[in-house]
Amino acid sequence: MLTAAHVVAHAFGTQGGGASVHFETASGSQTVAVDRVLLHPGYDSNGNNDLALVWLAEAAPLAAERYDIYRDDDELLQGFVFAGYGVPGTGRNGMDESYDGDPVRQWGINRFDADPAILKQSLGPVMGWQPLMGSQLLADFDNGLQSQDALGRFLGIHERGYAEDEGNLTSGDSGGPAFLAGKVAGVASYGASLSAGAIAPDYDQVANNAGFGEMAAWQRVSFYQQWIDQSLRAQYQDAPDTAASVVRHVTEGHDGASLAYFLLEFTGVRSDPQQWLSVDYCSRDGSAVAGEDYLAVSGRLVLYPGENKAVIPVEILGDALPEADETFYLDVFNPVGGSFGAGVLTLSAMRTIVDDDGWLLASS
Repeated sequence: MLTAAHVVAHAFGTQGGGASVHFETASGSQTVAVDRVLLHPGYDSNGNNDLALVWLAEAAPLAAERYDIYRDDDELLQGFVFAGYGVPGTGRNGMDESYDGDPVRQWGINRFDADPAILKQSLGPVMGWQPLMGSQLLADFDNGLQSQDALGRFLGIHERGYAEDEGNLTSGDSGGPAFLAGKVAGVASYGASLSAGAIAPDYDQVANNAGFGEMAAWQRVSFYQQWIDQSLRAQYQDAPDTAASVVRHVTEGHDGASLAYFLLEFTGVRSDPQQWLSVDYCSRDGSAVAGEDYLAVSGRLVLYPGENKAVIPVEILGDALPEADETFYLDVFNPVGGSFGAGVLTLSAMRTIVDDDGWLLASS
């Protein structure tokens, strides 16, 4: 799981330390213990590199939605949807500091307006922290009025918001996702209230209560994709690293915890040692059905400098029902930085899910 480093750093350290993750799904709620935590090595108290990876002690509930990360660098000026469990409130009154009810999952819409590092260049010491260039995404909380359009007034990036759907981060939202195109593009990190000379967009001039005219920052996931990918790859259990070690027949199991791996290897030569190589991929049903026998996957695999191979894992859905062995496929296409060979557009591989639940009587 991907979250903000400051959410877990002080309370749980790097071992999990009694932490757990609570899932709310369409099939009910479930709490799963944390096995270990990895903080980004550059995490600091200025809000830089504020990311952490959390490994669970067991597989996440099958009903919990899985999301790929957003990998393109075109987030700025795009609208996004975000979610979290922050303190409720309104833009007019700020967050309700007296709220003592149960955490409530909420959502809102906003737009990634600017890089906080660019705002720092403009405001100088007015901003008391130094964001790392390119690593964060900033959005202001608009109410439709020019006077509260903070980044319009500070940077000339004008946008009046999404009316009643416009939202902002409040206390408790840290670590939550911001979605672009159904993928996680940002991780909620911090909020801010700023003024410079005669420019004071904060609606009520109450600092850091998340009201109109304040701003919020998300860690930019695309900036950190190499750290995320390589950290995950280092922890995959029993993943193959040669063609000979690929397991093509995977035992189904009973608890949904097994993985089928597909190994992708680049055998060409990079034109530049620092070049990133990539392919897109998507699973495809054979006799096995996504959602019943395995969890569908799609996304982009990137090979970073110094890497020539990596695996794509697929979760197998175990059960206790006797059934025939079943197959599914992974298609790989759209190579960037190389090719599959003349006339070849797609590579495909098959995996067989081997049933281990007893006898199946076939009709004659």
